[in-house]
Amino acid sequence: MAHPFATASEDAHQLRRVAKAASERAYVPYSRFHVGAALRFPDGDVVTGCNVENASYGLTICAERAALVRAIAEGRDTAEIDLIAVHVDGADGQPCGMCRQVIAELAPNAMIAFVSGGEYVSCTAEEILPHAFSPGALQA
Repeated sequence: MAHPFATASEDAHQLRRVAKAASERAYVPYSRFHVGAALRFPDGDVVTGCNVENASYGLTICAERAALVRAIAEGRDTAEIDLIAVHVDGADGQPCGMCRQVIAELAPNAMIAFVSGGEYVSCTAEEILPHAFSPGALQA
């Protein structure tokens, strides 16, 4: 059966190697589930993030959101991100629902590459989270 997303590009595979390196810095004493994310900007700059767990599990931050928050803290315009690569050691690794929502708002034009069904695939923010909640929904 064909995968619903496109096969990831060579650029995505290269960026995935950067995400893999970021995953090695993850703080995961509970799950031991290392995740890394790498965001690429059109000028070639890359910002990374890794997951950081907390004993109060709800306070855990995912690699994708960590990278986006870091990019904002560094003064970057996240709407310019053109590619996001996610790496999960030894497993499929699609962004979770919270990450999909944050990506939809902060990096709406990015392609997102990740492993799904054993294949490295990519899709748009709209494809990964159709009908995302948007800032426009807050208008009264």
